[in-house]
Amino acid sequence: MTSDPFTLAVDCGGGGIKASVLDAAGTLHAPAVRVPTPYPLPPERLVETVVELAAGLPRADRLTVGMPGMIRHGVVVSTPHYINRAGPRTAPLPELVSAWAGCDIRALLSQRLSLPTLVLNDAQVHGAGVVSGTGVELVLTLGTGLGWALFDGGRLAPHLEMSHAPVTRATTYDSYIGQPERARLGDALWSRRVRRVVDGLRPVVAWDRLYLGGGNSRRVSAQVLDRLGDDVVVVPNAAGIVGGVRAWTLDAG
Repeated sequence: MTSDPFTLAVDCGGGGIKASVLDAAGTLHAPAVRVPTPYPLPPERLVETVVELAAGLPRADRLTVGMPGMIRHGVVVSTPHYINRAGPRTAPLPELVSAWAGCDIRALLSQRLSLPTLVLNDAQVHGAGVVSGTGVELVLTLGTGLGWALFDGGRLAPHLEMSHAPVTRATTYDSYIGQPERARLGDALWSRRVRRVVDGLRPVVAWDRLYLGGGNSRRVSAQVLDRLGDDVVVVPNAAGIVGGVRAWTLDAG
C-alpha cells in the first residue's frame, strides 16, 4: 500500500449501497455509484455486490465498509435488515440469522478483493467523516433506523446498538424515528420526535457536539433545528463515504 493510498469506501444501508474511491485527502476520485440493496442478502451476496461496485470504479489500495449492526473487529455480532427476507420491516429468515451471526465479513471482503479491509458500523464511518477530534462528540444517523457512534477526543468508543434501546416500554429508537415512522407521520411531527430523542439523550451523554447525519437528517424541520441548540449540527449524508478515509486514522476505544 502506498504512503498516499486510495480508499474504496462503501456505505451499506438498508435501502441502498453506495461506493466511491477517495484520495488520501478525502476527495472523491470518482463520482459515487449506488445500487439498491439486494434481498435476500446473505454475506456472500453482499461481498459480490461490493465487488461489482468496485469493478466500475478506479483502482484502490484499501477498502472501508460501513454496515448496520454490531460489528466487532470486522466480525458481525448482529445486523438488522440483512437477516430479513426482503429488507427492513419484513420477516427474518433463520438461515440468514445464522449466516450473519459471527460472520467475519472483513476477512471475506479482504480475500475477495485482495485489499486491506476495515469494516465498522455505518454510523461510526459516518462519524469519522465529520468529528473534529475535540471533546465528546456523538453522531446520530437518521435513516432506515437510528445509527449511533460516540467519540472522545477523536477516539472511537465501543459500539452501542442504541437503536434497540426502548424509548417506551414497547417502542425502540429504531421504531420511534426510523424511516417508516417519518413516512407515516410526515416531516413536521417526525421532527418533533427527533427533538424528544435529542433532549432525552442530552443529560445521558453530555456531549460537546452532536452531529445529525444520515439520509433523513435534511428532513428535520427548521423550527426543530432552531430549538436543538448550537451544539447540534446537521451534516451531509456523503460523510458515510468520506469517512472511509479518516476511519483508518481514528483510535478505537
